[in-house]
Amino acid sequence: MAIVMHNMNVETNPSWNKTPLAMTPSSKSGLIVAIDASRNRSGGAKTHLIGILTAADIRQHGIAQVHVWSYRSLLQLLPDVSWLVKHNPPALEKSLPCQMWWQYKNLPKELRAHGCDVLLSTDAGSVCRYRPSVVMSRDMLSFEGSETKRYPLWSFARLRLILLRYMQVRSLRSASGAIFLTQYASDVIQKYTGHLSKVRIIPHGIGGQFRQCPSFGLWKGSKKNIRCVYVSNADMYKHQWHVITAISKLRQRGYSLLLRLVGAASGPAKELVDQAINQSDPRREFIELLDAVPYKDIPSHLAHADIFIFASSCENMPNTLVEAMASGLPIACSNRGPMPEILQEAGVYFDPEDPNTIAEAIEKLILDDDFRHMVARKAMEISHQYSWSRCARETLIYLADISSNMNMSKDRLV
Repeated sequence: MAIVMHNMNVETNPSWNKTPLAMTPSSKSGLIVAIDASRNRSGGAKTHLIGILTAADIRQHGIAQVHVWSYRSLLQLLPDVSWLVKHNPPALEKSLPCQMWWQYKNLPKELRAHGCDVLLSTDAGSVCRYRPSVVMSRDMLSFEGSETKRYPLWSFARLRLILLRYMQVRSLRSASGAIFLTQYASDVIQKYTGHLSKVRIIPHGIGGQFRQCPSFGLWKGSKKNIRCVYVSNADMYKHQWHVITAISKLRQRGYSLLLRLVGAASGPAKELVDQAINQSDPRREFIELLDAVPYKDIPSHLAHADIFIFASSCENMPNTLVEAMASGLPIACSNRGPMPEILQEAGVYFDPEDPNTIAEAIEKLILDDDFRHMVARKAMEISHQYSWSRCARETLIYLADISSNMNMSKDRLV
């Protein structure tokens, strides 16, 4: 039996596990929206859910209630508001197979029991089949053939990506609608799914904490100890080792650069990062390697940087790139995937697998003061497009639209 939290603090209120009565059709005063966040484990997925539910104004969209199914620690981070009902089935605190079995077998029953009009699955790997439903696509790695091949053929990582691609294609095809975070992701993934009739591009938002101390690159090229930062875990498509080589090359040319790698002290490619550091900076004089930091600490790392580097070759939506844009930093960026779609002309691009082009991009930001100031300001201007209020509004409008279309189809059948 699902445990339900309804507008209560789960740590201090002993009555939090009392299940409210489901709305009957005659008592409904608006749409009832369901969100399956049972597998929202990544930082971006959690931030998205918190962001849209905090910014949502459900009354504008004819919505009476929102029900969220997830694990306890994430539900505790969601806002306590009267219209939000939080469900914590015991299976979501167990292993992944238990979670998926619950999602397949039990979630549809719970959705019907609570009179839910439309389901938003925030992970395209969902095995829940419910009509009408909207599936959100977050993963890109499974659909980029060249990126998948970075992992050994018979490795668990490679097989996992193949399985995820199969599951996500099935989920997207069977859904009533699909949300993609970028146009790039929509175009690439529909090569696998075939044309999807109901698609909406709704990018994530970013918090206001990233806009507090914009620097706009207001320093002279002769500045000593220019601080570069790259925020990401160490993975095969993140290429921190090429960034390290590029920084080393620039130092050999006489530039006083420091590099902070936030989050790269862990991940599948940690060994490659260590090897590059040992070769370029064995004394750890100019490279700082950090573990993953709490999300609330990222704005501080950006505020203390002079240049932001983003060297990923595979992204669905590069959230950390947008956060750096909002911070008013001059940006040297990968030319792959959706990065040019997001950053547009507000940065300088490089091939993430070529240290020479990375070095050239960073050098341009150092030497051209006017260009550096201009792209930093332009990046911040573009970042204003990415707000949680916009994301919440467009998501709720789309969910209401999908529900309305389903009801119209039923009326035509009658």
